[in-house]
Amino acid sequence: MDNMTNIDIVLNDPRTKGDLSARVSSLALASIPQETQGLLLRMFADPYILEKDERAGLVAQLRDCVTQYPEVSELRVLLGMALCVNLDAQAAIEELRESVRLAPNSFIAQLKLGELWMHLRVVDKAEEHTRLAALLSQSLAQSELARRQAASLRTMKREGIERGGYKSPFGAVTHVFRRLWARPRSEASVSLDIR
Repeated sequence: MDNMTNIDIVLNDPRTKGDLSARVSSLALASIPQETQGLLLRMFADPYILEKDERAGLVAQLRDCVTQYPEVSELRVLLGMALCVNLDAQAAIEELRESVRLAPNSFIAQLKLGELWMHLRVVDKAEEHTRLAALLSQSLAQSELARRQAASLRTMKREGIERGGYKSPFGAVTHVFRRLWARPRSEASVSLDIR
């Protein structure tokens, strides 16, 4: 048997799964080349500063890492994020879905898949993954990230910013009446008198 088969057998052994997968995950993340790490840091600081060729290079380098360690969920999350920055939403969805499949209890995998669905305005899927991320959070910082994402999703839903599904033709009228109703009475009556 080759080494990859031996690693797969050991990783899938329920007696050692947690400990060894953590070590393999750390090894995989440590194997990311310095150049790629630098691009990742720049991407995390501001995704808009990466040039087109740098984004493409980052995606290619992360694909190589994923090819080398296909079972490491965190690498797929990084690749999915890089694909988002490179505006390749379909490939990002596939990588983040695979990341969630590999590690369904991963806070970051659930959060990032929820974030991608949120940006694509698929609110129901975004809410589902964001809720799971909130349940998986293990620190105040993680809880805060999930809470903010959930708040953004509630705002999107309230304002009717979502893709797909049936939209009532009365939605726009209802939205106007809600806004008028939410104003103080004196302000609402003044705005109605002006028109």
